[in-house]
Amino acid sequence: MLKLSAIGILLACGSAQAATQTVDCGRLLDVKTGAWREKVRIVVEDGSIKSVGPMSANAGASPAAGHIDLSAHSCLPGLIDMHVHLTGETQKQADALRDAISLNPADHAYRSVIFAERTLKAGFTTVRDLGASDGLNVSLKRAIAAGSIPGPRMFTSGKSIATTGGHADPTNNFSHRLSHALGTPGPNEGVVNSAEGAREAVRARYKEGADLIKVTATGGVLSQARSGQNSQYTEDELRAIISTAKDYGFRVAAHAHGTEGIKRALRAGIDSIEHGTMMDDETIALFKKHGAWFVPTISAGRYVADKAREPDYYSPLVRPKAAAIGPQIQATFGRAYKAGVKIAFGTDAGVFPHGENAKEFAYMVEAGMPPLEAIRAATLNAAALLDQGTRLGSVEAGYAADIIAVTGDPLRDIALMQQVRFVMKEGVVYKQP
Repeated sequence: MLKLSAIGILLACGSAQAATQTVDCGRLLDVKTGAWREKVRIVVEDGSIKSVGPMSANAGASPAAGHIDLSAHSCLPGLIDMHVHLTGETQKQADALRDAISLNPADHAYRSVIFAERTLKAGFTTVRDLGASDGLNVSLKRAIAAGSIPGPRMFTSGKSIATTGGHADPTNNFSHRLSHALGTPGPNEGVVNSAEGAREAVRARYKEGADLIKVTATGGVLSQARSGQNSQYTEDELRAIISTAKDYGFRVAAHAHGTEGIKRALRAGIDSIEHGTMMDDETIALFKKHGAWFVPTISAGRYVADKAREPDYYSPLVRPKAAAIGPQIQATFGRAYKAGVKIAFGTDAGVFPHGENAKEFAYMVEAGMPPLEAIRAATLNAAALLDQGTRLGSVEAGYAADIIAVTGDPLRDIALMQQVRFVMKEGVVYKQP
């Protein structure tokens, strides 16, 4: 029985990690130079890359323990998605309401295990999870880091910080009776109404175990509130959040669709804008002036726009917002890229089904970004925004052994990024051809 249990855990969490492994790649994309390196051998020790050099002449002649033959494949660094929600997934409004009433946090936690594994096997070895209630994303991060469940390396914001009635206020549109029973959420629950409350909410996220802060600077599409774009903080409140976050070593991401809310966040010193749907020329200039990052989430925009055509998928409050805001994100991304705004890859997975993250590459290329730059957005750029540029986002000595492989050349056919055949994270293999 013990042996069977051990085998079950092994199969769930990935292949056993040999002390030293060799990975032979038919070609390896050097994301820094943009060039393919032919017939490359990667040596992995204790979850890190020890060396990257030429494949030996007799590679594959004797398949020794720890040898992985990807000589028929194209290897790339593990991918990074800078905007996911691993503890939930899109549902029809009736199902979402039922689950809100009947499920416990533990039910959502068990579901998130499936979402995490799907994401990892799609080639995303690192994610930034931008908001969950009940500490679920923090606990999921810890379980993955401990090796208890398979999933991507996580950087989490804990609970998103909102204003009363704003996007991420968990009590939006509740009946008076239910609102009175549950009470008014405050900074501990991520809802603020002043600069002082904003500071308290940041400190609560630090206590919660978050890695960064996420604020909802404008209305949102899927919240049960009328506006999807109105500004929801004063600039003083945003400055209080950001300055306090810097004291704790946090970067700050801002959900923002509307133009004025984006501008306020940029002027206040935000690190990244998520969605950025209605940015104008002045907004683009502010991005460049302050060196902020743009995380586009085109996949989410396209998904909600499609679902807005189904009369029963979203509530009457959500449907017109999804129809109005969703279709704009891809064109906004195209303008921002051509203007030279710094872009990091992010999808808002959870708004659409987990594991489909790589569709974003095709949408980025469709909007005018070359395939190499789209891949860099999900490797070098994302790692830089995470302050992990010396550990993640490239396959070279000293970096984490995060390696994926596809068949063919994704620089010629970006759709191949949706067909990842091999996934290694920190030297552990989770998917094999």
